[in-house]
Amino acid sequence: MKIGVFICHCGENIGRTVDCPRVSKAAEWFPGVVHSVDYKYMCSDPGQNMIKDAIREKGLDAIVVGSCSPHMHEKTFRKAALDAGINPFLCEMANLREHVSWVHDDIEEATQKAIDLTRMAVEKVKRNQPLATIKVPVTKRTLVIGGGIAGIQAALDVANAGYEVVLVEKEPSIGGHMSQLSETFPTLDCSQCILTPRMVEVYQHPKIKLMTYSEVEKVEGFIGNFHVTIRQKARHIDASKCTGCGLCITKCPIRKKAFNSFEEGMAYRPAVYVPFPQAVPNIPVIDETVCTYYKNGKCGVCVKVCGREAIMFDQQDKLVTEEIGAIIMATGYKLYDISKKPDDSFIKGYGEYGYGKYKDVIDGLQFERIASASGPTSGEFKRPSDGKEPKKVVFIQCVGSRDDSKGFSYCSKICCMYTAKHAMLYKHKVHDGEAYVFYMDIRSGGKMYEEFVRRAIEEDGVKYVRGRVSKVYEQNGKYIVKGEDTIAGMPVEIEADMVVLATAMIAQENASTLAQTVGIPYDKYGFFNEAHPKLRPIESTTGGIFLAGACQSPKDIPESVAMASAAAAKTMVLFGSDMLEREPVVARVNELLCGGCFYCRKVCPYSAIEVREIKDRNGVVIKEVAYVNDGLCQGCGTCTATCPSKSVELMGFTNEQIFAQIAAL
Repeated sequence: MKIGVFICHCGENIGRTVDCPRVSKAAEWFPGVVHSVDYKYMCSDPGQNMIKDAIREKGLDAIVVGSCSPHMHEKTFRKAALDAGINPFLCEMANLREHVSWVHDDIEEATQKAIDLTRMAVEKVKRNQPLATIKVPVTKRTLVIGGGIAGIQAALDVANAGYEVVLVEKEPSIGGHMSQLSETFPTLDCSQCILTPRMVEVYQHPKIKLMTYSEVEKVEGFIGNFHVTIRQKARHIDASKCTGCGLCITKCPIRKKAFNSFEEGMAYRPAVYVPFPQAVPNIPVIDETVCTYYKNGKCGVCVKVCGREAIMFDQQDKLVTEEIGAIIMATGYKLYDISKKPDDSFIKGYGEYGYGKYKDVIDGLQFERIASASGPTSGEFKRPSDGKEPKKVVFIQCVGSRDDSKGFSYCSKICCMYTAKHAMLYKHKVHDGEAYVFYMDIRSGGKMYEEFVRRAIEEDGVKYVRGRVSKVYEQNGKYIVKGEDTIAGMPVEIEADMVVLATAMIAQENASTLAQTVGIPYDKYGFFNEAHPKLRPIESTTGGIFLAGACQSPKDIPESVAMASAAAAKTMVLFGSDMLEREPVVARVNELLCGGCFYCRKVCPYSAIEVREIKDRNGVVIKEVAYVNDGLCQGCGTCTATCPSKSVELMGFTNEQIFAQIAAL
């Protein structure tokens, strides 16, 4: 076998710590190597042409590239090999950046290690097999999980491209948190005005199957061929008969037994309800926990007034199975409940800053509902405790965010902006009111964001105080906010009528459970992890599953919408052909050695191990062995490491190849 070695300087990333020409010279003496060179940027067009020319001119059978991580450029060099006429899986990489230059300071030691890694790669590529890609059919239907603005955008983009979409939302209506907002920064657009038309478009789109009040129960299969089980929760309303007239809602005698979650607990709703007037679909839900009928079998007023006979007290949950090719996760976020600890156990007494104790200490979404024209006060700025107009409001930023004691060390990213918006909305409604903002520092990274914050300070007269608040307590009908102005170096005490807390944006409560159901990784905060923060920020590590919006990390509306469109674009790329090509780095079982213990099946994180029956000539089963489903296998190698009989090997990483690398040292 004729092997070519190509050592990349990676600019100075490798070259400043590794003597690349020396590595290249050393590789010339490795058995089987007939060509060895080094170059400044091997991944560049001239660098790739250098590889292609060498393959053709020297008649190379395989190549080794010493450069950065295979995650970055393995596909690049494999394609160069394929273009030059050799099998792309006869290309091997030695990671000289992450494994050498980035972790060593001594040039001599780093260079020697680079030589060793290159020697190992040469020995491995000698034993590589010319593998062929795996082809699987693609089901051109998309599942979007989450009906907030990110889910809506992703669903519309995919549907408008001509592909079918199943949009699943756990609440009775789509719209997400954006539907609760009064106005949006930095343009102060009416949130409902820009969101509601898109909600209606989703509902009316012929390519979108909308499933609200539903949750994903099970996900099986693999990229292009997912089998998804969805639970449609019982509304106790026949959606095919209901016209959304609202008579059942207005006549329901149960009016003040359930807090309205859409109004963030600042209003009540009846037992029969729609979340908000612009809900899509406009089909009510009966709350079993407060409905008199479910408690004692009496009442039934809704049945009497419904002229369509749409009330179904005996309606049950229904399981629906959908065949899906790609999944877009758009499950959004929730606000940190300051009245609870990070482990969700209640604090004795009340939350920090008196939240939960004082009615006029509220969070950001509660402020949005007060400011909204469709909110509990119909847009009049009244405080919850007594309905009076607050003349002095204090806004406190970073409540829960950037706070290790709360368990959330990250920045929630949007709080600085929505606090500035809140202060401006307050000043627009209460012209003679005073607004104070306590902040650690202002983070306004975005187009026209810094100008928006300056506008709040310079045009609307919002007073910003750099410092933390130590305590909020009630005294003589006022809320005393005690803090420190770290710029002036003096304590500050403000008598406020209302306090608004900018609480942390955190992952949904069931995010980790859903991630395990779908089969994607998540971080310690519950946010879903992307495959690569720079090169694959939209993709999860599981093929065919993409991320959109605040389910990945705190994001504002523009970023969520952009990310949703990107996820939709990735989905359409997947649907661009009828057959999907996957890498052949999958496990293989030697059926002669397999003892049928199925330990591999127990540890496989992708459910790729199946049972195959071995029969004799008469069709009698003589034993059962493990079989690997190529479509499901992600090539993690867990089964290989677990198998006690050593009958499972990972293609491209066989025992022979691994031992050859070890022997090379």
